[in-house]
Amino acid sequence: MVCFDVLTKLILSMCIQTDHSLCLCPSSEPIVRNGRPPSAHSVHSFLHQYSGSFKNPPLRRPQSTIGTGLGSLMTMPRNDIVHENLKMGSDGESDQASGTSSDEVQSPTGVCLRNRGNRRISAEDLNKRLSLPADIRIPDGYLEKLQLSSPPFNQPLSRRLRRASLSEIGFGKLETYIKLDKLGEVGRSKLTDNLVALKEIRLEHEEGAPCTAIREVSLLKDLKHSNIVTLHDIIHTEKSLTLVFEYLDKDLKQYMDDCGNILSMQNVKIFLFQILRGLAYCHKRKVLHRDLKPQNLLINDRGELKLADFGLARAKSVPTKTYSNEVVTLWYRPPDVLLGSSEYSTQIDMWGVGCIFYEMAAGRPLFPGSTVEDELHLIFRLLGTPTEENWPGISSIDEFKSYKFPKYKAQPLINHAPRLDNDGIDLLMSFLKYESKKRISADEAMRQPYFRSLGPRVHTLPES
Repeated sequence: MVCFDVLTKLILSMCIQTDHSLCLCPSSEPIVRNGRPPSAHSVHSFLHQYSGSFKNPPLRRPQSTIGTGLGSLMTMPRNDIVHENLKMGSDGESDQASGTSSDEVQSPTGVCLRNRGNRRISAEDLNKRLSLPADIRIPDGYLEKLQLSSPPFNQPLSRRLRRASLSEIGFGKLETYIKLDKLGEVGRSKLTDNLVALKEIRLEHEEGAPCTAIREVSLLKDLKHSNIVTLHDIIHTEKSLTLVFEYLDKDLKQYMDDCGNILSMQNVKIFLFQILRGLAYCHKRKVLHRDLKPQNLLINDRGELKLADFGLARAKSVPTKTYSNEVVTLWYRPPDVLLGSSEYSTQIDMWGVGCIFYEMAAGRPLFPGSTVEDELHLIFRLLGTPTEENWPGISSIDEFKSYKFPKYKAQPLINHAPRLDNDGIDLLMSFLKYESKKRISADEAMRQPYFRSLGPRVHTLPES
């Protein structure tokens, strides 16, 4: 557990970045028309080519900030990959502003914007200065007050002044968000009128905030990627800590359930590619997710998939550190962790990717064990009981010896996932290696022949 002082310092150190996406998922799975690459270098939604219309329109969809080049891409019938949310630049700054609000929001004290001569400060200036969402509501009279109180200023805004400004606008305040359901998990932002997801964590006065909450906040503030859920705001009160995330209506488990567990193979490929993109970004920054499962992968109506729930994630240094082996939901836990290993690297996530890949393609979990021993039996029954040849050192692991597993022979994976082609089976096998260091990396997996139909430009898309 972490005390309030540490939590407060962490929260105050954050530069809140916001997003204006709002998405509700389709009630049935749309089908991608084809998988050819786009003819533009900009990035946005991969699934604009979904045929048909969705039955559940968004509550409110903000105006797009798509540039000219990207706009032409969005009108093309051949976009290939489910992708991004391009409201914010890679530096977190918005591209344009819109909307107004009530006079209750006061001008931030001491905030100085660059003001050359008599040029009027615009809403766009303010948005860029504070990295606000493009659709933030700026009140009438707000810019006029700022014009009078802000002399020419060409230095970066201090963190202290930025925090004060964001607070006066409404960030960090519980009253800024209206809860829309009984559980309080969905809300609407008064600042943007967009839906948000509210994750409330009760605080114990004696112990402070849970380590998992601190870990999630500290990691997400540094992870800015189109395939990772966006943390909009943090609200810290005496009794609770509320994390405000972008709203995505469904997770992958719900999505598969709604589709009767039969996804189109094109969508399986697109979703898998996005999982790998998000993980490659994390792993490049030495962050392990450690709890990959369909419930932690969120999807919107444009087919954008985002990694969520970083409560068990860890920032990993090199060489490897020793962590608890009680991580990753049982069905997606690699055999080395099941057998007690607490020294691992990014490869711990790759086994889970393989299990999720199979589940999307086959419509059922790969290893739905009820206990650790049962889970290992299911793994060995399909992949064969490990030997020194395919898992050096396995015979000396006490946990392995104590279970006394039968000598299972490996079964052909194609018999269990007939919808996958040869390239898909090869990729699946590369995830499910017993020896962790032999598992394929996320970055390498994206470049396998299985994804060739997506085109070469998917590998040059910006991170955000």
